[in-house]
Amino acid sequence: MTKHTYKATVAREGRWWMVSIPEIGGLTQARRLSEAGTMASSLIAITLDVPSDSFNVDIEIGKVGTVEVAERTARLRSTRETAIRLEREVQTDAESLAHDLANEGLSLRDIGDILGISYQRVHQLIAR
Repeated sequence: MTKHTYKATVAREGRWWMVSIPEIGGLTQARRLSEAGTMASSLIAITLDVPSDSFNVDIEIGKVGTVEVAERTARLRSTRETAIRLEREVQTDAESLAHDLANEGLSLRDIGDILGISYQRVHQLIAR
């Protein structure tokens, strides 16, 4: 059986993080953002009289002042995932090109100059 996941929305108010769990109509607070998940879990467990390990909590940060955190962090995550995927493609393409150029008899230094990397890195790519 899968655990139920409650959504908790966190917003900064003054020196506190307000943690809202709409599904149970609950509101609690935390001094630090890192405490929000624990506070949300405690509130849900107490309100519903269930063990805190019987459900999951998904924390979403709303606004901090005028800054829309959720939208911007979602965009950052997406961009980061794209960058990781592209880096893998670059790695694969560089490795393939290094092998092809080495098979044509080019030196490690020449291959490095072509790829814009050190000859030591070329050696690592070819060794794979």
